Amino acid sequence: MIYDSAPHHPLTPVDPEVPLRMRRLADLGLGDQPVPEFDEFARRLTEVTGAPYAMVNFISADRQYFAGLHTVSRGDDAATPGRVMDRDHGYCPHVVVRRKALVLDDVCDYPRFAGNPVVDEIGIRSYLGAPLIDRTGTTLGTICVVDVEPRPWGRPGLETIKSMAAELIDQIHRREDGR
Repeated sequence: MIYDSAPHHPLTPVDPEVPLRMRRLADLGLGDQPVPEFDEFARRLTEVTGAPYAMVNFISADRQYFAGLHTVSRGDDAATPGRVMDRDHGYCPHVVVRRKALVLDDVCDYPRFAGNPVVDEIGIRSYLGAPLIDRTGTTLGTICVVDVEPRPWGRPGLETIKSMAAELIDQIHRREDGR
C-alpha cells in the first residue's frame, strides 16, 4: 500500500476578510449585479492583453460574481464562463487572500493550480489577475484575464494588470464620491 505523505494545499484558501468585504461591497452597491461600465472595462482588458476572457470579479464566502465580463468568440464549442462561479473554481480567490497579483503562464506548470476545475470545464491554461484594494484597505475582488493557451505574460503582463487594477479602483472611488 502506498501512502501520500506530501503536504496538501487546500484548493481554495481560507478568506478571513469575507465579512468586511461583503459590508464594503454592499456600501458601494456592488457585488451581485452586472455593471455596464465594468463590462466595458473587461472588454478593454481583452483588447489590451489579447486574452479571450476578462472579468471584474467580486468574491463572497461561497461564490464569485463577475460584475464585469467580456468573452471573445473563439469559433469553437468551448465552454465560456457565466456571471457566477463557485468560489473553488479559478484563481481569483488566491489573489484576494494573497492581496497580490498572480501570473500563471501555464497553470499546468503548478500542481497547486493545475487541478482547478476551470482547467477541465473551460479549458483555462493561463491566468493573469490583480486584487482590487480600495481606499479602506479592503480587497473588494479582482480583475483578471484568462486564456485557453499558455501565455508568456512576464513582467509586462504583471505591470499591465496592476495598472489596470489601479485604474478600476479609481473608477470605483469616483463612483462612490459621485453619490
